[in-house]
Parts: sequence; C-alpha cells; structure tokens
Amino acid sequence: MTIPEKTGRFQDKTAIVTGAAGGIGEGYARALAAEGATVIVADLNEAGQAVADDIGGTFIKVDVADEDSAKAMAAAAVEKHGKINYLVNNAAIYGGMKLDFLTTVPWDYYKKFMSVNLDGALNVTRAVYKHMPRGSAIVNQSSTAAYMYSGFYGLAKVGINGLTQQLSVELGGQGIRINAIAPGPTDTEATRTSTPEAIVKDMVSKLPIARMGTPADMANMLLFLLSDDASWITGQIFNVDGGQVFRP
Repeated sequence: MTIPEKTGRFQDKTAIVTGAAGGIGEGYARALAAEGATVIVADLNEAGQAVADDIGGTFIKVDVADEDSAKAMAAAAVEKHGKINYLVNNAAIYGGMKLDFLTTVPWDYYKKFMSVNLDGALNVTRAVYKHMPRGSAIVNQSSTAAYMYSGFYGLAKVGINGLTQQLSVELGGQGIRINAIAPGPTDTEATRTSTPEAIVKDMVSKLPIARMGTPADMANMLLFLLSDDASWITGQIFNVDGGQVFRP
C-alpha cells in the first residue's frame, strides 16, 4: 500500500488501531497517518512493526483479550504521546478461523474466539477511554455477518453492535463518541484464506454494486466517523457493503 499525500486533517491527534499488522486494520492505520495522525499499530503479530515503521508510527504488541496487556498498551501510548484521541477496535480472529457450527465448535476454541472478537473490543476500550479527552472517538469493527447466518463469527459481530450501542450511552457524558463499521465481503488476505472462493463469488454476484470491497472503502468511512464532521453521531452501525444488507 502507498501512503497518500498528508492533508493534516488529524494533525496533533493520536490514534490506536488494533489488529493493524495487515488487512483492513493496516488500511485504517495508513489512512489515519496520511491525514496527519500519530498512529499506534497495536497487534499481537510483530509484522505490525513494519507497518508502523512505514507510516512513521509506533508498534505496541498487545493481546486484546488480556486485561493486563491492554492496560500496558494504553499506558505505553500515553507515556509516549500524552493522550489518545481515537481508538479503532479492529483486532479479530478471522484469517484461518475454524468453519464450524455453534452446536459443534469446540468449546475452548469458541471461548478464545469470543475473548478476542467480542470481549477484546470492550477490554481495550476499558483500558483506553480514561485517557481520551472530550471530543475523542472510537470505531468498532463489525460486519454484515451480524445480519445473516455466519455462525459464531456472526454472533460475535451481533455482540459488537450491541456493545457499540451500550457504550455510546456510558461514554457520551464524557464527550466520547463510539460507532461501528460493518464491512461486506472485502478483498483481504484473511478473506481469501477463510472463505472459499466459490462462496465469495456468489456473494459478490448478488450485490447491487457487484465488486469486492477494499480496505480503502472502509477507511473512507472510518475517517468520516472519527472526524468532527460526525460530531453528532454515536451508537450507530454503518454498513459499507455494496448494498449487501438492507435494514432499517
């Protein structure tokens, strides 16, 4: 990925993006850096170091499912940058995940999956929000999988939607907004390794805008939701999906 010319839209702002070592998370990190933000690439995968180096950011290794790890990440970010203006809860088990039913998935795997894909967003938010000044914003990564049968992956995203709405009430009084992006089928390495090609082609063929989404499509929505242009928007889930899902 190349970094567009910086515009300074988020100059002097600090953003944490979890799961930013690749895929959509990397796209988020690069888009924020291109707009002038200081970006913390927070990931368990040390490939995040190369992303951070490339965008002039900071890599912090974190396990979003671990309370102490999340707190240490937040403390390190504040020690280095003084504040946290934006949090993007993108980290998830996705690439290479098990394809199984809720009734048969091994219980230990299910609990580990949910500890990252659902609880991880809450865990990191709990560690970070107290370091966020008024006017800050959080974006969670949902999915259109929340609105169709997608097993435990879809269930986790239903949880992300509910979490977003509940936290909007709890954090609103502190001047912190929180919303979520629900991508449709998106062209990333994780999608290519997790979803059979025939299923992806079938999904795309049924979209009103019949193409795969890209990390840039998601990043455009992210930048809007974090910006002052969205200053009266909170507790909402925004589909970026080529028209895959219609809902009230």
